[in-house]
This record gives sequence, structure tokens and C-alpha cells, in this order.
Amino acid sequence: MIRLTHDPIDTHQLTESVRDHAAGAVVLFLGTVRELTEGKRTLALDYEAYPEMATAKLKEIAETASTKWPITAYGIIHRLGHLDLGDVSVAVAVSCPHRVEAFEAGRFLIDTLKEIVPIWKKENFDDGTTEWVHPGLDAATDTPVSN
Repeated sequence: MIRLTHDPIDTHQLTESVRDHAAGAVVLFLGTVRELTEGKRTLALDYEAYPEMATAKLKEIAETASTKWPITAYGIIHRLGHLDLGDVSVAVAVSCPHRVEAFEAGRFLIDTLKEIVPIWKKENFDDGTTEWVHPGLDAATDTPVSN
């Protein structure tokens, strides 16, 4: 399952969607809106995307992961629109026969998503300023995100 949504992410439903009798491990990663970014207090985030390209890139990432690890099932959901502190912005679930594979595949999925998927986030700070963060760049330094 790959989905972009403006609705809250149902993490239980996502987790259940990747469970399988062939999988001994399910890993769930949740990205949430945090309060501090580089010492600045965040009030909220706004996410925008080019949906067709973002969905295509997410499928590409999942297909690549499936060639590297014995993935039983996967799910990637990213929210768009306005998110408040604590809201889940992205969820990645993956199941594999063993935990090491599931952790590695899950990390690859979220790290690669952050690097190449055309989803942009606007940080809204408590001092009234805003800052757009582009895929693959660190907000504070405009340098490539390291894994």
C-alpha cells in the first residue's frame, strides 16, 4: 500500500495490512511533528507534494527494497496539508521473515523517501517565520541529508 492523504494516518490499520503468516517481523516507523528544529520552536508543519511523481517514486523505492530484502508486505503513507505538533506525518510499515531484514528494509524505505520523493514541508515557527525544506536537504544547512 502506498498512499498520500490529508487525513490522519491509521497506524493500526497500516500495521495490520502488512502482517502475514510468512513474516516473523513487522517494523513500523512513524515520523511525527516535533517541537524543536535546530533550536527554533515549531508550531506546525505544512506538507505539499506533486502527487503523481511522489506516488511513482514511492513505488520505485518499494520495488528497489523488495529486490534487496525478502519483504512480505509493505505500506507507506505520507500526510499532506497542515499538521500540528505530535501529528504523524509519515508511516512506513514492512514485514519480513526475520527482524534484521525488516529493520533494514524499513530504514531504507524511510531514508530513501526523505532523500528523493518530491514532498516538501514548510516549518512554521513561533517567531512568525517559515522555512521550506526540500527533499534530500537538511533544513538548517541546505546540505544533503545523511543516512
